[in-house]
Amino acid sequence: VQLQASGGGLVQAGDSLRLSCAASGRTFSSYAMGWFRQAPGKEREFVAAVSWSGSSTYYADSVKGRFTISRDNAKNTVYLQMNSLKPEDTAVYYCAARKIYDSGRTYPNRYDYWGQGTQVTVSS
Repeated sequence: VQLQASGGGLVQAGDSLRLSCAASGRTFSSYAMGWFRQAPGKEREFVAAVSWSGSSTYYADSVKGRFTISRDNAKNTVYLQMNSLKPEDTAVYYCAARKIYDSGRTYPNRYDYWGQGTQVTVSS
């Protein structure tokens, strides 16, 4: 699976942004998907995950209620809708894929495939 993230940009605090991650291949629906982010000087951290069908989602506490992960298996795409953005959301955002959807969904090293990242900058 090859992943291509897009949709990042420079926004002001309180604004919204939607990230997309397009996947190649016919087996997209057999992969659980996740979004992670990495700020300068910090470790990559979990943001959100979605199950194969999209029926189950999971969020980091820091984004719960503000971000929404979803997927469209017909378009081989996973989305991250980000509302009420804060300066602390500034980071490079990565999408990732793995076969299993379980408690390991929050750990970067449990994912098999990664996109190239898209920069999100939130100014105050």
